[in-house]
Amino acid sequence: MSISDLIRLMSDGAFHSGEALGKEMGVSRTAVWKQLRKLEGLGLSVEAARGCGYRLIDPPEPLRGPDIVAGLSRSSRQSLRHLFIEDSIDSTNTFLLDRFAQGAGHGEVCLAEWQSAGRGRRGRSFYSEWGGNIHFSIGWQFESGVGALEGLSLAVGVIMADLLSEQGVSIELKWPNDLLVSTPSGTSKLGGILIEVQGDTAGPCQVVIGVGVNVRLSDSGRTGIDQSVAAITDLVPEISRNALVSAMIDQHVQLLECFEATGFAAWRDRWNRYHVYQNKMVQIHQGSTVSEGVAEGVDDTGNLIVRRNGECMRFAGGEVSLRGCS
Repeated sequence: MSISDLIRLMSDGAFHSGEALGKEMGVSRTAVWKQLRKLEGLGLSVEAARGCGYRLIDPPEPLRGPDIVAGLSRSSRQSLRHLFIEDSIDSTNTFLLDRFAQGAGHGEVCLAEWQSAGRGRRGRSFYSEWGGNIHFSIGWQFESGVGALEGLSLAVGVIMADLLSEQGVSIELKWPNDLLVSTPSGTSKLGGILIEVQGDTAGPCQVVIGVGVNVRLSDSGRTGIDQSVAAITDLVPEISRNALVSAMIDQHVQLLECFEATGFAAWRDRWNRYHVYQNKMVQIHQGSTVSEGVAEGVDDTGNLIVRRNGECMRFAGGEVSLRGCS
């Protein structure tokens, strides 16, 4: 019996007796009870009622491969070579990087209900709750070298902002890879993007695009995160993770099939429209050095343009960290 099997059985939100759960899973009531005690550590809350059994409060929607594939466009189904859905994994990005090392990876998508070592930009960790996030990675091989990929992470931000806006979630983008939303308490982080590249500088090269999005978050989870965060269900209570993943695959496939030819220039103006700091004062952190200027958006390669002391400065994603001025 796995804890994921138990969560799926209880994902209907109804009460289930310990005896019925044990019978369904082929274990004792005691074994079921021990697994139920572990759910809180995964961001899930259980209600126990005498004579009724146990139920999940605000249960997650488990990822289902057939539902995701059924929601894809015809062209995406043709481009998707493998869809992996893992109950628990260290990192969906690492999974696909390993697939490339084995001679596969192109056109493959990896999803996970829970990640133990999800990571973001500059080595930061990405918080995970079972079924509470979308941990999404897609692998793609480009025949051109790494230079052809400039601005790719920002283009991914644009398609995610478009997609979530269609779902009723108003998105802003923070350079270079954060998805933000406005909440009563201010601007909060909804998700992020991490792109990892391997291969020859002159090509071909293999790319893994990782996107993490908070769909639902427990109170305890929010408390343990050292920044202001939000979840989709804070803004849109009813949303299907499976339908959202289908749309993400569709949009990423469309982007990846044309990006090598168009580059980021085709996406620049749309990114600037979503830019949370467009024409605003920002702080630029470079190691221990902090300076201020006016953010004027990004150029055709995704570099951030900041006007400082009458001079336009350009910064690449790995060089600096950007913060708004209060």
